[in-house]
Amino acid sequence: MLDAYTYLDWSYQRLWRIETGTPGVTIRPVEIEALARFYDVAPDETEVLRKLASAAKAEGWWQDYSGAILKWSELFFSMEASASRLRQFESMIVPGLLQAPAYIEAVVAAGRPKVSADKMEARIKAKHERQRILVRSFPAPPEYESIISEGLLLGELDAPGAMQQQLWHLLKANELAHVAVRVLPLAASVHPGSAAGTFTILEFPPLAGGKLGEPSTVYSENLTGAIYLDRPDELQVYEEAWAELAERALSKEESIKLITTRLHSLGE
Repeated sequence: MLDAYTYLDWSYQRLWRIETGTPGVTIRPVEIEALARFYDVAPDETEVLRKLASAAKAEGWWQDYSGAILKWSELFFSMEASASRLRQFESMIVPGLLQAPAYIEAVVAAGRPKVSADKMEARIKAKHERQRILVRSFPAPPEYESIISEGLLLGELDAPGAMQQQLWHLLKANELAHVAVRVLPLAASVHPGSAAGTFTILEFPPLAGGKLGEPSTVYSENLTGAIYLDRPDELQVYEEAWAELAERALSKEESIKLITTRLHSLGE
């Protein structure tokens, strides 16, 4: 039997969040009509649902930047904002939640060099807004652990002082009790992340009344889209990859020392 999310070409996560009324997740009238056809809903009921969808107000911060951010990334931002724990591995670029202002500008410029100045500015503002989840007061910020390749510390940016700013930013992030930025040494050579690539494991709090919350999910993206994995066998593979990466990575304290040494080598 065809599942609703397969019929609509959605991810399972999107359907789950709509069915459970997760804040910040909206559904368009045309999607209401498609669901109504799938479930054989009466025309008068469908019209009522269409009007409700049209009147719904989005609550997520990303809705203010809908013209600047990639459409397929909105679901991830919604999930990230509601997660209670985030674990992220990155080998090519400093993770978005940890990027300093100058680094953000360099990443945005490299990712979409031909966009207008206004859209470029909006994307930079969206990245800054996204980072607020790590310092918010309510709800409590998620536990966040990031493992980054040592190679990221050795890179340079065109703007003078930009890399120093980024290294300081990583050190400041590590001052937060719920944040751990750990470095995977170059000596680690071939490791599970070599095959897995960049990925994020998201875990979610239980629902009211102790009900089971949203399923843990692995998120991975590329230039044209993203994948969401939540089957037990898929999660297990990434949990094992994370365990190996965590074993090979420096501790938080050792990572701070390494980042500080690199900072001093740049003259700061």
